[in-house]
Amino acid sequence: MMKINPTAIKRLAGLSVLPLMIQGCGAQDQQKPNFVFFLVDDMGYSDVGCFGSEYYETPNIDRLASQGMKFTSAYAASTLSSPTRSSILTGKYPGRLHITHAIPIQGYKRLGNGTATPLKDADYCMNLPLEEVTIAEALKPAGYATISIGKWHVCEEEAYFPEYQGFDRNVGGNGHGNTQEYFYPYHNKWRMAPGYPWIEWNTLPDGKPGEYITDRLTEEGVKFIEENKDRPFLLYLPHYAVHTPIQAIDSLIRKYQAKPPDNVKGHTSPEYAAMIESVDNSLGAVMQKLEELGLDKNTIIIFTSDNGGHGKWTSNWPWRGNKGNFYEGGIRVPLIIKWPGVTKPGSVCDVPVISTDYYPTMLQMANLDLMPEQHKDGLSLVPLLKNSGSLGRHDLYWHFPNYTGTGHPDPSGPLSVIRHDNWKLIENFEDEKLELYDLQSDPKETNNLADQQPELARKLKEMLVKWRKDTKVQMPEVNPDYIKP
Repeated sequence: MMKINPTAIKRLAGLSVLPLMIQGCGAQDQQKPNFVFFLVDDMGYSDVGCFGSEYYETPNIDRLASQGMKFTSAYAASTLSSPTRSSILTGKYPGRLHITHAIPIQGYKRLGNGTATPLKDADYCMNLPLEEVTIAEALKPAGYATISIGKWHVCEEEAYFPEYQGFDRNVGGNGHGNTQEYFYPYHNKWRMAPGYPWIEWNTLPDGKPGEYITDRLTEEGVKFIEENKDRPFLLYLPHYAVHTPIQAIDSLIRKYQAKPPDNVKGHTSPEYAAMIESVDNSLGAVMQKLEELGLDKNTIIIFTSDNGGHGKWTSNWPWRGNKGNFYEGGIRVPLIIKWPGVTKPGSVCDVPVISTDYYPTMLQMANLDLMPEQHKDGLSLVPLLKNSGSLGRHDLYWHFPNYTGTGHPDPSGPLSVIRHDNWKLIENFEDEKLELYDLQSDPKETNNLADQQPELARKLKEMLVKWRKDTKVQMPEVNPDYIKP
């Protein structure tokens, strides 16, 4: 069978987008904005001072919030890395993309070697398809320089790395979900579970002894800004931090060892706090460089996380849950957007938004034509950022036909979720149990109302079933190797 060159596919895709982008540029009568998309890995909702933490110190993130808009009901499209990142890059739900787990994990195989669960993970796509037009590819025809610096994790094969997905350069991105060491040489060696082959990528081969990866990625980002100060740019900066392993700079660890922990909110780890501060310093360095070059007035900064915080190392106070499940703590994330001259400094928005929304938002910010066939599941947040209207959306969806596996407190099994206004329904596939929560009166999801409001639960389940059919999601299957205890 003839193989298709992935680069050729992307060229064809780029050509198909070009007329739309040129049309948008023709209507532009002002300087194109720059974009900094600052993505933190596994940062919980309250891991930031302006979102409630009194232990972690984040003065630069807090300053960004004072200059832009803080979203208190922002969601990741998944509780895991690869699905959310794919949704950011494409504007599509993970279920539509069939990228529903952290590549290449098969969660049920981590549980009793594949014999402990009545269902088995649905097969899912291990590489973000080259046919998808990423946000980088959508911006490039309008003259944008693009770079991805840091964690990629939307593929397992090199042919799907950032340089084949619209980014001019790729620094430190590969198929890994984390770096095995935060200090050079990083030891990027990973396997799905014991007994599986090791996979190895050399993340940053030109590193120096003692180099800390968060600082190195920051330096690369600052250098990119300097090199492209005279043209519009997209700096996609997805940090590896604060994903495990929890490793930080000694001087920062000592600082937090001397500070009383916040036992009420569950923020108690000096090592984790030190990693948070390094991320905050990274944002501060980027903001400082923009200000030094006079670019801060024309640079949009989007700051967020790919899912909730790891339950072993932090607390997602005030929410229930953590990374690995679909309660609010696993999917509600910090989000700050600074759009100079547009967003009111220090403003707060409580409208539910989700990571599929960034793609159309950025296109509209750049005065480019929207691409609804691409970002099918996203809405532009511009009306909210301008305080000029509503989104007119009532429903958000999540689909996870997999098992999280091991490594997280209260890991999820296969399920679908709908948030309809303030109601949230979780449909568990393994036992067909429904969970219904009123997020307005019960934001911590402690009172399951499914039995008390069966008609509402039935209606929301029907909406989920219809959405799954329309989106053509994949579903889990019966596990033939299941051994009932």
